[in-house]
Amino acid sequence: GHVSYGMRASDVSTLSQTWPMYMEYMDFLSVHMEYDCTTETSLTKAVTEIQRTIGEQYILMYQVNIKNCADRNVQPLISVLEALRKTDVHLMGCDITDLLGNLDQGDASVQTEDAKADRKGRSTSALSYQTVWDKFRTESPSDRDHFLVGSFPDGFQWAASSESFKVEGGWAEHGKGETIWDRFGHEGKVLDGQTADVACDSYNKVDYDVYLLRGMLSPHYQFSISWARIFPTGQKESLLEQGALYYDKLIDTLLQSGIEPTVTLYHWDLPQALQDHGGWTNDSIVAAFKEYADFCFFRYGNRVKTWNTFGSPWVVSNFGYGTGEHAPSIKDPIVASYQVTHNIIKSHAEAWHVYNDKYRVQQGGKVGIALNSDWAQPLNPESPQDIQAAERYLTFMLGWFAHPIFVDGDYPVVLKNQIEKKKNECGQELARLPVFTEVEKARIKGTADFFGLNHYTSRLITDSPGKCISGPASVGDFQTHIDPTWPTTVSSHVQSVPWGLRRLLNYIAAEYTSLTKVPIYITGNGMPTDYYSDLLEDTERVDYFRTYINEAMKAIHNDSVAVQRFTVQSLLDGFEGFLGYSQRFGLHYVNFDTPDKPRRPKASAYFYSQVIKRNGFQDTAPIPFGQVLGERKENAKLPSLPPSEVPSQSKVVWEKFSPQSKFQKKLYHYGTFPSDFQWGVSSSAYQIEGGWDADGKGPSVWDTFTHVPGNIPDGDTGDVACDSYNRFEEDLYMLRALKVKTYRFSLSWPRIFPDGRRTSLNKNGVDYYNRIINGLLAYNITPMVTLYHWDLPQALQDINGWDNVNLIDLFNDYCDFCYETFGDRVKFWMTFNEPHIIAWVGYGLGQIPPNIKDPGNAPYRVAHNLLKAHAKAYHTYDEKYRTTQGGLVSISLNTDWFEPLDVNVPREVAAADRALQFQLGWFAHPIFKNGDYPDAMKFQVGNKSEIQGLAESRLPVFTEEEKAYIQGTADVFCVNAYTTKMARHVTPQLSPPSYEYDQDIKVENVPDYYDTAIPELKAVAWGLRRLLNWIKEEYGNPEIYITENGVSTDVGITVDDIDRVHFLKTYVDEALKAQNVDGVQLKGYTAWSLLDSFEWLRGYRVGFGLHNVDFSNPSRPRTPKRSAHYYYQVISQNGFPLPEEEAKMYGHFPDGFVWGVASASYQIEGAWRTDGKGLSIWDTFAHTPGMVANEDNGDFACDSYNRISEDVEMLKKLKVTYYRFSLSWPRILPDGTPRKINEAGLNYYQRLVDALLAANIMPQVTLYHWDLPQALQNIGGWENDTIIQSFKDYADVAFSSLGDRVKFWITFNEPYIVANLGYGYGYFAPGIHSRPGTAPYIAGHNLIKAHAEAWHLYNDKYRASQGGVISVTLNTDWSFPRNPYKQEDIDTSRRFVEFQIGWFAHPVFNGDYNDLMKNRIRERSLAAGLPKSRLPEFTPEEITRIKGTHDFFGLNFYTSVLSSNLYFPDDVQTYDADRGVGTMHDPTWLDSGSDWLKETPYGFRQTLNFIKEEYGNPPIYVTENGISERGDIDLNDVHRIHYYESYINQAMKACLIDKVDLRGYTAWALMDNLEWNMGFSQRFGFYYVNRSDPSLPRIPKKSVTYYATLINCNGFPDPSQGPHECQNLEPEPEGATEPPRSSPTPSPSTLPPPKPVNFLGLEVSPPDAEVGLYVLFSLTIVGVIGAALITYQFIRVKNKSKRPVLEQIGLERKF
Repeated sequence: GHVSYGMRASDVSTLSQTWPMYMEYMDFLSVHMEYDCTTETSLTKAVTEIQRTIGEQYILMYQVNIKNCADRNVQPLISVLEALRKTDVHLMGCDITDLLGNLDQGDASVQTEDAKADRKGRSTSALSYQTVWDKFRTESPSDRDHFLVGSFPDGFQWAASSESFKVEGGWAEHGKGETIWDRFGHEGKVLDGQTADVACDSYNKVDYDVYLLRGMLSPHYQFSISWARIFPTGQKESLLEQGALYYDKLIDTLLQSGIEPTVTLYHWDLPQALQDHGGWTNDSIVAAFKEYADFCFFRYGNRVKTWNTFGSPWVVSNFGYGTGEHAPSIKDPIVASYQVTHNIIKSHAEAWHVYNDKYRVQQGGKVGIALNSDWAQPLNPESPQDIQAAERYLTFMLGWFAHPIFVDGDYPVVLKNQIEKKKNECGQELARLPVFTEVEKARIKGTADFFGLNHYTSRLITDSPGKCISGPASVGDFQTHIDPTWPTTVSSHVQSVPWGLRRLLNYIAAEYTSLTKVPIYITGNGMPTDYYSDLLEDTERVDYFRTYINEAMKAIHNDSVAVQRFTVQSLLDGFEGFLGYSQRFGLHYVNFDTPDKPRRPKASAYFYSQVIKRNGFQDTAPIPFGQVLGERKENAKLPSLPPSEVPSQSKVVWEKFSPQSKFQKKLYHYGTFPSDFQWGVSSSAYQIEGGWDADGKGPSVWDTFTHVPGNIPDGDTGDVACDSYNRFEEDLYMLRALKVKTYRFSLSWPRIFPDGRRTSLNKNGVDYYNRIINGLLAYNITPMVTLYHWDLPQALQDINGWDNVNLIDLFNDYCDFCYETFGDRVKFWMTFNEPHIIAWVGYGLGQIPPNIKDPGNAPYRVAHNLLKAHAKAYHTYDEKYRTTQGGLVSISLNTDWFEPLDVNVPREVAAADRALQFQLGWFAHPIFKNGDYPDAMKFQVGNKSEIQGLAESRLPVFTEEEKAYIQGTADVFCVNAYTTKMARHVTPQLSPPSYEYDQDIKVENVPDYYDTAIPELKAVAWGLRRLLNWIKEEYGNPEIYITENGVSTDVGITVDDIDRVHFLKTYVDEALKAQNVDGVQLKGYTAWSLLDSFEWLRGYRVGFGLHNVDFSNPSRPRTPKRSAHYYYQVISQNGFPLPEEEAKMYGHFPDGFVWGVASASYQIEGAWRTDGKGLSIWDTFAHTPGMVANEDNGDFACDSYNRISEDVEMLKKLKVTYYRFSLSWPRILPDGTPRKINEAGLNYYQRLVDALLAANIMPQVTLYHWDLPQALQNIGGWENDTIIQSFKDYADVAFSSLGDRVKFWITFNEPYIVANLGYGYGYFAPGIHSRPGTAPYIAGHNLIKAHAEAWHLYNDKYRASQGGVISVTLNTDWSFPRNPYKQEDIDTSRRFVEFQIGWFAHPVFNGDYNDLMKNRIRERSLAAGLPKSRLPEFTPEEITRIKGTHDFFGLNFYTSVLSSNLYFPDDVQTYDADRGVGTMHDPTWLDSGSDWLKETPYGFRQTLNFIKEEYGNPPIYVTENGISERGDIDLNDVHRIHYYESYINQAMKACLIDKVDLRGYTAWALMDNLEWNMGFSQRFGFYYVNRSDPSLPRIPKKSVTYYATLINCNGFPDPSQGPHECQNLEPEPEGATEPPRSSPTPSPSTLPPPKPVNFLGLEVSPPDAEVGLYVLFSLTIVGVIGAALITYQFIRVKNKSKRPVLEQIGLERKF
């Protein structure tokens, strides 16, 4: 046979450059000629030109079209014959059958006039389509549907996809612009009023999505960028860096997981701002898209190597601007639809050229376009008209875009002619097709490096002429149909027709890619299912992908089509346009009904992962596996150690750690583990496998036990459990996602030997474990195998189980078989898991199988047998297999850490040591020390036995030979650790004999630590470090593996398991301290557990898993919890490297930066009724029983009313620039009104101001710091709006009396506290709590108006003459989202801040309350049946008067919270209910002396940036910041120093890096004082006030020197630059004073704005063992002792950790 290629004669010239490369692939060229009678076209000339182009190749004229010829004109025939006679042209012939027949019928041309319109100028698409149709038309259904078993070519690319607006959510986050789909949804045009506002919340869940991709093995991920997230207006001038950073994070996270990003620049979500100007109908959009593409290539192109310019642009043109079904809902199929396509094609071309011209050389990527198309098949295979109609269908759908790009730069001739034909037929314009210029054609042609295809289904097509309506079908004269036998989906638009994909690929190859040779990427293929059905077992989708992927493989192997990629749509269920969430395309189920938006793999995800794994449908050959862990050296048996003393020498651990302060225990350690550290996760056979009697498995003791009704809650059993026996691939999916290095699992003895003996070998069980082991090794996961995890074959229990010495040999035989069968691949063995539990709980307490209750004897006998069984199994491996297999063998022991009740009492230390010896030493001492039990144990049991009248000890005795045999039978030390207990000495009962009573100890939970779901397993992280140190000291510093560590949560906690995150965060850090700081040889950490599972006696009521398992669902679906993502992060970082935000910065604040310290009148002055002072509300409140702790009050306080000189001396030592203090309103105006001014009180403040100025210290005066005159409270206080004028009058007195010397005024301190704590909760004076839904808002309303009046008074009356500044001080906590991956928590955090600082700041800076507050309070008020909002409204005049009443922003900041949404019923009308926020603290945050105050320095920086962004970067003065302590006084207040260093350093970062206009910093407080309702129990001061001494002496703490040095240096000198003179504080000469400053006015207009300074970076050296961790204590030597010593202190501070170590876990919500 011969092979040819057919094309139009006019197109042959395009081959002039490329023809030689195609010659060898064809025998002759077939040409389609045209003859025009009006011009008498010379066919001879035409074929001569063709011959010149193609050289010596032969030519066949297979078709001749004629035009403009009269009836029976023979000229075309003559012209053909002349050409055939041409001797120098290699014409093979010409098909003239139709021509001669036509002449006979008297037709004027070769084709009829009717047919001419159809076939006029038809491109090669007709030939391509006909060729493909001819190839497949005769294919039988069986041949068509035959499944090809095979693999894709090496290097084939597999991908999953998503689109931005369908999954991201975050629709307005960080300033993202509105898109047309946002508008579309908000206008109610989506089904059920749904929107994409949150969607899958992928904007916050990058880690979650990439986790799934890792598990699925997807090497590529295709996603689209939201244009409006980067350019909110669509123009580059609106660049939003936060949006750009989101895609940076996504791309980087993908690459870190080995996943290549493929980016689609545009998938339908146009910025609404561009649509407002016409969108894709406006020609200017081409330039806008070009700029957008340029930015993306520039920003991301160094990491992104595959780009789609557009995804399914036909949908945009047809449904967005034609039918209006999609956004932007334009219904203009005649003009707009075609204009949109025109601009999209030009935009694509411009983007391609940008990449080609600017980026291709350096970035080396590819740019293509993803076009969508169905396959079109003629309904009547015998009808030429239907065949032609099918071709037109493809032209109108695919060719509309593909022909310009891949063929000749212009629309297909068929399209153009058809549109013109319909216009002529109908006498009206049904479609207006724009025209490309020749320049545009040349620029468009060839602008794709690959052909992207989105394909889902096929259509049957009939010819349907004669309709004169707009739309592709009528203009194209075709009609679509569906074969009723095709499998349907939930969408009427998508049927499963897999063979259509192969045919479409063949068509594309023939029509578009055969010449350019660009590859085809399938960029989207998938099917929808219903929202409520096939949620997880989506077998229809599995069948769909199986067949469609197979058709792609056929196209490659059978048809030689260059398909190089297959992309599944989509990774997740998402927002599906106008259908909302009603249809699901995802491989992963997303629950849109919960704010967590959890992702859960469907059956299709597991199927697709297998396709990727096999690279098709053929099982791959087994991978040869070599050794995994290091080979144990010969003769490396652990040395024999002397027996432990009583108590053991390891008591040094208590001596070292027990005296630690809470600060020391919680100080967080940053660092990483060694590079070979083994991260793992664990499970056990009975807990997860299920298949309890499947494939020949024998019953275990747990099968027997759980089948007895009442033994387990809810009748739970392990019969199915997680069904891992049938779903290991699903477990492997999660293991791959976690990227653990090891997986610890146990073998089920009765699954391998059903009756416990080798003779009952069950091959099916062996095969199962072979599949597990091979599956793990295929992904470089080391199997850590436990041979026995409690599930003894019932047949062996029938012969007394572990109380029968015969089990020693039976167990050895079982181990021998396992070593022999699996040992070539398993290199880490554990003989037993927690033998202590087996012996004591199983045979002593009888709580677990085999339920033997013999507490005084059986546990010791069983443990004796277990130890000997372990030793024998160890020796079997050592003697028979170690040389060839090179593995490790150990035993996994469990223990709690035991802390003495009092470390200073030797008997209590001995009790704690004894507790460890009885639990851990029982097994560890024989194995790791001398082959025998610990002396403490032998002594206790022996003596107890003798007292009980027994002839010999109940503790069995090892022979010398047995001791030698047992000693050293472990290659490493494996320990399971969960909790810490307090142990104390007791004298317990003697009868009945019991292992428990033998110990003479009482064990209790550690106080003040939160419970977990299992009460006896409190989370006490610091105990782990101590335990590891004890093992190091007690057992000769062995290599240690933590083989279990985890926390239980209630079954109601599914995926948002913050308690487990906190557990990992703290426990792993304690392990890191042990390894980094203490020299413990910790080699690995294994989290318990991979999955929620059957938790023994608790059944399924608690969960330990990193993955949630839905046990109510027969499929046992697995869902990653938040903790899984966190644990992956820990693994990927190999610990806790110092975060950038925690790194210390060196540098200096700007010149002119001011430093201060603060106090408040009621807290320090005393003299509560002296010299005519009136009563304040705090006088009344403190004298009311039960209102203030310890019945303290401010009657004397610190007696500052009488100690001005002492206070000023303290200020001078601190070297502050200013002193912030408050005036006592009732001291100046006793009844709150100016009717009587108390001159004595006023004189006190005048003397104080004068003394400050004499010391060169600026006074910063607060008019109101909570001590309202009681007389005013008697008439309603801040609830009575007459107080506004009263406050204005009081301010007038203060300004007129002190304003000539005071240049810095604050109207109110923390009005939030006044309103909410004073009038809402009633915790503070005046103690109002009866109107929590109204009183706080009324009080706040009047406070704001009073502030505004005072500001205007100063501005209008005093500013010109006094030249000061005035504003208000507001307080806030910063709020971090409880779950930063959750939009609901992010929104809640914002709400927390808006309800706190925004309550007052928004009116002061903007005139009115923020909309969030107004809307929520109004909605909740109306929902409760109230006629209007409980939040008062400002009049327009008040808004104008309030707005702008600030000269600076005064900020009091102390701490942060974690926030989550908290629902309150509508009838709960309170501030808290309106805010709807639940708060808690991260347990790693350092504590203080106040329950509410945790050390969170980064929150400080965040708050400063919030003020900058929210309120226009005003000048900010931090007017309070500090930390409290309580309990015994320690003048060496290292915790306070740490606090100030951390917070002030963050303030400097905000100032220098973030460009926050920070002007000054004020520490709270000058001295310990009355802390409101907590009395004197909490101390914030730099100076300790000794209240036991009537003279109330002020004694400086170490923090005085630290703060003074900081002020002297105006920041943090870099120690690498050597000592700085500012660090040497010279003592002031006695009585020396500085001259007063001439102008102590910190006006924002005179203080220069902060300028950035050069500093040497954020890198600090790693911690240096113990010194690095406790470097803070070097501050005890800080003081005035010389420059060298102080410099040394700063160098050491550089090395210290910045974050605390947890000592308790917040496992209960605290709101």
